Amino acid sequence: MLRSFAVQAVRPIIKSSLNRCFSEGSVLRMSSCTQVSSMEPHKVKEWLDSFDTVMTDCDGVLWVGAEAIPGSPQIINRFRALGKRVFYVTNNSTKHRREYKDKVDKLGFGGDLEDIIGTAYLAASYLEDSGFDKNKKVYIVGSSGITQELDDVGIQYLPIGIEEKIDMDPNFKLTGMRDAGLYDTDINAVIIGFTRNYCLKNIIAATQFLKNPDCQLIADSPDPTFSLRDEENTKFLIPGTGSMVAAVATAAGRDPIVLGKPNRLMFDIVQKRHPSVVPERTLMIGDRADTDILLGKNCGLQTLMVGTGVHSLEKVQEWEVSSDESEKRLVPDKYIDRLGDLLDMISHL
Repeated sequence: MLRSFAVQAVRPIIKSSLNRCFSEGSVLRMSSCTQVSSMEPHKVKEWLDSFDTVMTDCDGVLWVGAEAIPGSPQIINRFRALGKRVFYVTNNSTKHRREYKDKVDKLGFGGDLEDIIGTAYLAASYLEDSGFDKNKKVYIVGSSGITQELDDVGIQYLPIGIEEKIDMDPNFKLTGMRDAGLYDTDINAVIIGFTRNYCLKNIIAATQFLKNPDCQLIADSPDPTFSLRDEENTKFLIPGTGSMVAAVATAAGRDPIVLGKPNRLMFDIVQKRHPSVVPERTLMIGDRADTDILLGKNCGLQTLMVGTGVHSLEKVQEWEVSSDESEKRLVPDKYIDRLGDLLDMISHL
C-alpha cells in the first residue's frame, strides 16, 4: 500500500522550531506574497491555468464548526467545473472519512471518499504500512475517528477512556492502574489526536506505555491551537493536538512521529493514488502558515492563504520583512481574505 513513503514520516519535537521541518529537496519559495484581489484579470487567469490539482484545508478555510464559510462551496465546485481535482486535507482526526464525506455533501462541497485525507486515516495507514504487529495494541488519546480507521485495517486498541479508571488520592497514591490497562505489555503505539476530555490521566497512561522502547509515540497533528467561535461569534484560539502531544513528549522524554501537516505524508498519499499529480501544478490552500503553507513549501506546491482562520495578512506582511529565514518560509505565494472572494474573479472563465 503506502510502504514506499510512510516510513518517511519525520520525528520533530513539537515546539516553535517545527516550522523548520522540511524534507530534503523541497522547493523554497522565498518570493513575497501577492494579494489576489490586486491582480489584473489576465493574471488571475494565468494563475488559475497554472494548477490542475487543489489540496485544501477544511476548518477555517471551507467551514467554521458546522457552518460553511460563504462562497467556499461554490468556489470548490467551480474548481471542479474548470477541470481541477480537489482533495480535502485536514489535521482533524475526530472523524472517520465517511463522516467527512457526509459533511462535505451536506454543506454543498461534494467530492468522493478517496478525496478526503484526515489524520485518523494517516495514523492507521502509517501503522499498517510500517508492519505494525497486529497481535499488539494501541493506546489512543483521541476520538472514534481514529478507532474506526484502525478497525478498517484490523489493528487492536484499548477502549477510549480506559484511563478514567485511574485515580489519585490526596496523598498522591495511585489506584486503578491495572484496571486501566497500564500493566498491559502489548501496547506498541500511543496515538494522540484531539479530544475535549484530555487530562492528567491521559499523560499518566501514555507515559507508562512509552517506558517500553518499542512503543511508538504518534502525533496525528502538530497544530498547537485552532480557532473556534462562541455564541457571540467571537473567535477564540484553543489548545490543539500539538499542545497535548507536547505534554506527553516532555513527560516520556520521547520525540513524536508527527503525521499531519506540515509533514509531507498527506501529499505523498495523493501522489501514490494519482501519479499524474505534479507538485508544481498543485495548489495548497490553508489558513494556517505553520501547517498548511509549510506543507506546500515542503512539497514544492503553490500556496494560497485565506484570512478566515488562524493567520492574518498582517502576520504575512511581518514575515515578509523578517530576518528569520524560518519565518520567511511561512509567507504564502498568494493571499485572499476569503476563498469565496475568488468567485467574482473567475465567474467569466
